[in-house]
Amino acid sequence: MSKLANDLMRKGYLKTEAIINAFFEISRTEFVPDDLIGSADLDIPLPIGYGQTISQPMTVAVMLELLDPQLGQNVLDVGSGSGWTTVLLLHIVGETGKVTSIERIKELCDFGRKNIAKFDFIKSENIEYHCMDGSKGFEKNAPYDRILVSAMSKEVPKELISQLAQGGKMIIPINNDICFVKKDRDNKVTTEKFPGFSFVPLIEKNDF
Repeated sequence: MSKLANDLMRKGYLKTEAIINAFFEISRTEFVPDDLIGSADLDIPLPIGYGQTISQPMTVAVMLELLDPQLGQNVLDVGSGSGWTTVLLLHIVGETGKVTSIERIKELCDFGRKNIAKFDFIKSENIEYHCMDGSKGFEKNAPYDRILVSAMSKEVPKELISQLAQGGKMIIPINNDICFVKKDRDNKVTTEKFPGFSFVPLIEKNDF
């Protein structure tokens, strides 16, 4: 992973010390199917089954840099898949932070839990993992300082906006643009879009 992380730094995608450290410490090889371990250090998305992928590392780097997670923050990770983004976020927020991870597909929930359990630095009080529809967020643990959504939606779900703390930031793919959402101290919400990306869709319960 160090070569990949170095390449992402050289190209300007990785900039922040805490995010760089997480990329160096948390190898993507721990989150891909066994037959794809040899490809885990490539800067490409990889299939993890059930029509889902583990995102391209460059895309994850861009999303995390925009999200700007900080030590001690409360974070919601929607569409966590095999668990890579969850563990990256847990590394960044540290022992004083918390990540609530949501994945809808049961088989990927099981895979993600197994992968997260590989890392000794993660304590039970710092992580909640739920197998459910992530488009509605998880109100019980709100408000969230940061919300990361790794699947494409047609619009920003109002439930996620309501669960974002004042001063909070959310990153969510909207029609294959990365959308940066910020809620200020007066609850005013602003958005900015960054085009040129591709994501699997955010599946809502009524899509089945």
